[in-house]
Amino acid sequence: MLNASKDNMKNTALTQIHIALGAKMVPFAGYNMPVQYEGVNAEHETVRNGVGVFDVSHMGEFLLKGPKALDLIQKVCSNDASVLFDGKAQYSCMPNGKGGIVDDLIIYRVNAEEYFIVVNASNIEKDWSWISSHNNLGVEMHNLSDDYSLLAIQGPKAAEAMQSLTSIDLSNMTYYTFQYSTFAGIENVMVSATGYTGSGGFEVYVKNEDAEKLWHAVFKAGESFGIKPIGLAARDTLRLEMGFCLYGNDIDDSTSPLEAGLGWITKFTKDFTDAEFLKGQKEAGLQRKLVAFEMIERGIPRHDYLIEDANGNTIGKVTSGTMSPSMKIGIGLGYVQTAFAALDSEIFISIRDKGIKAKVVKLPFYKA
Repeated sequence: MLNASKDNMKNTALTQIHIALGAKMVPFAGYNMPVQYEGVNAEHETVRNGVGVFDVSHMGEFLLKGPKALDLIQKVCSNDASVLFDGKAQYSCMPNGKGGIVDDLIIYRVNAEEYFIVVNASNIEKDWSWISSHNNLGVEMHNLSDDYSLLAIQGPKAAEAMQSLTSIDLSNMTYYTFQYSTFAGIENVMVSATGYTGSGGFEVYVKNEDAEKLWHAVFKAGESFGIKPIGLAARDTLRLEMGFCLYGNDIDDSTSPLEAGLGWITKFTKDFTDAEFLKGQKEAGLQRKLVAFEMIERGIPRHDYLIEDANGNTIGKVTSGTMSPSMKIGIGLGYVQTAFAALDSEIFISIRDKGIKAKVVKLPFYKA
């Protein structure tokens, strides 16, 4: 993700609350964001075992409306959004016309002529320009990114802790669905089950003017469940344990969805940007693949560390890496030459000029 200078950073509607709570604040994707409160490992465990709250109001939100809204989405996105029904969400990506990825995103179908799209904070302007440049269909487009706040309430206790705030049956919400309802006394709130942590939970979208009311209601409702605020550092370790790609690290304008293991959201049953190129890439065979690996020897892999074979030849690069708080071993994602991408392949991570042994594994790293 892109960082911004402290002079031109944006704040979310909750920035002052984070500061008052003693959060360590950092520039992140152009926003002043809480990276941690009591510490990454403690916050990580709170989400894995209880319930925690992320302010992810920096994310971008677009609304596409009109009879041709689906046609525009189908053109710019790799997944097949025609299978969506009202209240259903879908993970997708936008190929960039050169074999890379503009962004990954979530598409929410409100109704047949209205789609709510959530994009990464660092890509809001780029994504808006990209979709706009393909909108020769008369689709009504609204950039709502500066109007909305978003709380991600995550963890196995999230449904029980939040149930008193809404009439939605939270415990029976299916993954990748959403509903509109009153939440914490705020009307017409969108509640989705599209979490990024692998531990269950919900995302709650409200207008900025309702953000503080929502925050206080959520923490009051969750008090007896040990609810805590969680920073973006733990969000990163949680998503990595699940093997979820992070734009700017694991996918970007130079990585194809097929190389990134996103063939499952690349549907050749329809036409879309780069469809022919990606078909050709699939048929010719990939030169490199994104793999998951665990350290066999002691060491912590980090972004941009080189990946080597047994003879010290460079075969790839780490895109994301950390010491897993849940598993207490080094884990990571990285692109390697296809010959080294098979499960259990032995690879070496170059840490301080020494090759540290690791092996390719199946995702997710963490299994509850």
